Amino acid sequence: MIGLSGCMAPHPNTDVSNRTVPRNSTAEKLLDAASELMIARNSIDVSLSDIAQQSGVNSALVKYHFGNKDGLLLALLARDAATEIAGLDYLLAQPIAPTAKLKLHIAGIIKAYHRFPYMNRLIHLLLHESSTEAADEVSKFFVAPLLDFHRRLLAEGIAAGEFRPVDAVLFYTSLIGACDHLFFGRHALSRAVGVGPVTDDVCRQYIAHIEAMLLGGMLRVPIEPAGEAARQ
Repeated sequence: MIGLSGCMAPHPNTDVSNRTVPRNSTAEKLLDAASELMIARNSIDVSLSDIAQQSGVNSALVKYHFGNKDGLLLALLARDAATEIAGLDYLLAQPIAPTAKLKLHIAGIIKAYHRFPYMNRLIHLLLHESSTEAADEVSKFFVAPLLDFHRRLLAEGIAAGEFRPVDAVLFYTSLIGACDHLFFGRHALSRAVGVGPVTDDVCRQYIAHIEAMLLGGMLRVPIEPAGEAARQ
């Protein structure tokens, strides 16, 4: 599978930062149904009855498997995050230049948001509009591993002389924010100027655009000696 790294990742196990993602077939049906509805509606506002109808499972089983709707949403995000986080250490270990790793990561994360366009809205909901426990879980299995990956990759690039010093938190904010606005803020653009949906072609264009913007500000450009420039 291709994760946030942009590389083929080893299959993740079901435990994400000590949270076990249900592998029971009924629980999986409920998670799949929630995912399908959110993608189809381009919204995370789906009811338990909608999810039950989509899955063909009694809504009472949500409480049995997940406790409540927030528990189901947290399990869905944990499942999707497990798929996407699994390749990060794998990418760091590859014998390629930090710049190449960063390009793969940028492509991987944008493709992940294209695959799960509800991901960032779920993160916002669970971090800011749910319980403290849910917010802590999201921080552990998604935010912390991704930010740690950015810190390590940026440090590697700086040590190799490829990147200028870049703050990892600002980089995380720039990249994740760019993904958030493409897949969430696009509604405003659509209403204002008729911008269309995020197609595969738009996704490819956005990868090239974000890569050019981020790398354009990060890469160390060899400085020409003044005398050499004057002779040209």
